[in-house]
Amino acid sequence: MTAVRPPARFGGLTLDGDAVCEFSEKPQTGEGWINGGFFVFEPEVLDYIEGDSTILEREPLERLASEGELMAFRHTGFWQPMDTLREKQLLESLWAGGNAPWKVWE
Repeated sequence: MTAVRPPARFGGLTLDGDAVCEFSEKPQTGEGWINGGFFVFEPEVLDYIEGDSTILEREPLERLASEGELMAFRHTGFWQPMDTLREKQLLESLWAGGNAPWKVWE
């Protein structure tokens, strides 16, 4: 499983009382890891999936974790979800502007 730190959805503030000491627009979060959505499985993992109605992130991954069989690769590079229209538009604008961090060749 790829573990990533998600980008914050809002600008971050560092406060000293009511004074804003630091502002950072949508920074990368510094705490907590989440499922980045990329997996490399051994074929035996298919035995944990009962059928089309099985939700991978529920019983199969939870069971693998409880059995000590789920490992994470901590990816610290660029990662951005595309769950909303706004995120899709952001990724498309990065691509169109030639600023796509995931593009590694021409």
